[in-house]
Amino acid sequence: MSEAQLSHRVGAASRILAWFAHLYTATGAVIALLATAMTFAHNFRAALLYLVAATIVDATDGVLARAVRVKERLPYFDGALLDNLVDYLTYVFVPALIVWQAELVPVAFPICALMLVSSLYGFARTDSKGAEDDHYFKGFPSYWNIVVAYLYVLQLSQRTNAIVLGVLVVMVFVPIHYLYPSRMRTFKAPTVALGTMWGVLFIWMLWRLPAVGGPLTMVSFIFPAYYLALSLWLQFRR
Repeated sequence: MSEAQLSHRVGAASRILAWFAHLYTATGAVIALLATAMTFAHNFRAALLYLVAATIVDATDGVLARAVRVKERLPYFDGALLDNLVDYLTYVFVPALIVWQAELVPVAFPICALMLVSSLYGFARTDSKGAEDDHYFKGFPSYWNIVVAYLYVLQLSQRTNAIVLGVLVVMVFVPIHYLYPSRMRTFKAPTVALGTMWGVLFIWMLWRLPAVGGPLTMVSFIFPAYYLALSLWLQFRR
């Protein structure tokens, strides 16, 4: 085999791997479809677990994409746009649909509409992600999937849920820097370790539905509190 043929085959294999990385990201849209079907079936446990699966894909697809150098192999395909489209479905649209169908708030339409529109603003801003001293999101990073899961598990009053969601809608526009867990540099090791333990606990919390409550549910708030405190500390230090 000539050097040119070998180079061609290596290049073709690299492009296949790059397409596989994009396909992996795209599976999030399929998961969003399944979560939507479960939401309309009022199987909210399954819908929330599907959103967990989509979050796992989102947390790992960037590592895969950088490993196979998708930007270099497929410069004409916008992986960031693909990722944002899928993220909007799984982090925003389906959670808003769960809020509506699960009747988590007194009047669903205005709250859900605000969730959708505020997150569109966040997703469309070119400076919504940055890397000054560390990688970050600017404004509340539309973690509606996590918020809605907690509201469903905690079984708070509809009014309390509406207040929580309303405050977070406003926080989308407040330019606080929230850490980007999979790409942060400061305190990355403890954050990844705590985040992994929290993820296991969070999945268990959803898996045991419709059973709710218990001390471990309260323990699961340690990581979100740590994440918020570290983000604010780095914000004010900056």
